[in-house]
Amino acid sequence: MDIQPILQRVPQFVSAKSLEVVELTGGITNKNYKITADGESFVLRMGGNETKYLGIDRAVEYECSRLAAQSGVAPDPVAFLAPEGFIVARFVSGKGMSAEEIGTEENIARVVASMKSYHAIEKFPGYFSPFRVAEDYRKTAESFNVKLPAKMDWYLEKSAEIEKAMYAREPLTLRPCHNDLLNGNFIDDGARIVILDWEYGGMGDIFFDLGNFAVQHEFTVEQDDILLRTYFGNPTDSQRAHQKLMKIMSDLREAMWAQVQRGVSKLDFDYEGYGQKYFERFESNTSGGDYQMWLEEV
Repeated sequence: MDIQPILQRVPQFVSAKSLEVVELTGGITNKNYKITADGESFVLRMGGNETKYLGIDRAVEYECSRLAAQSGVAPDPVAFLAPEGFIVARFVSGKGMSAEEIGTEENIARVVASMKSYHAIEKFPGYFSPFRVAEDYRKTAESFNVKLPAKMDWYLEKSAEIEKAMYAREPLTLRPCHNDLLNGNFIDDGARIVILDWEYGGMGDIFFDLGNFAVQHEFTVEQDDILLRTYFGNPTDSQRAHQKLMKIMSDLREAMWAQVQRGVSKLDFDYEGYGQKYFERFESNTSGGDYQMWLEEV
């Protein structure tokens, strides 16, 4: 793809005397390029047309990124190209972290510090609920004639059961959330943990961030405990149960994301196998005695 016409729309690139473009690999939704203009580096992030089916609004992503950057935990976005929704942000130099590395007590504390920074922002545009996302993704996948698992109704019944238990006693307090804390979205810049990719950012439940981060890094019971103690000091049984149930919902969201991608993605990736792994884990984690205990404790 010739990206030169796109670069011509960014003032920093038009006026540059030297411009170097390198495609970054590894994403399974977007195309990313590192652009170095007169020695200063940026990332151009180009979402495909199909990402609108995933509930992604690029204008919301840009604004969430901008606000998170002001609190020091995200790369600073410098340009938003409408109508495509392409985003140019400053390149963050630092190193990625393996799941093992990020799961140490010291690094969990550093991630929590970054989380608390953006959870404390007054407001994000947009809204995120894993319960609504699962339902919406089902409709979208069906509209593309994706053959969904035979247990689809059962999965969504479990989701409704979790939602009802979670908010029966006290209504949800919405806070700015990231909602996609995969391992590849963290960079250690030496000073703090910077978080990339705010395309699912919006007002939501902080426990989804805590559950999503933990399950994406396959945290043990001990690591979950460190995470919650670091975040809350002295977590209650209800807070512990809330996080455990959101780990389960994170898996359902991931499984349903894969069903939409089966219908819309042009990338050569085994979305069906990817989704199956998460469905199996969701089923396993909603079938034990712990699950019933968490429903009561939450």
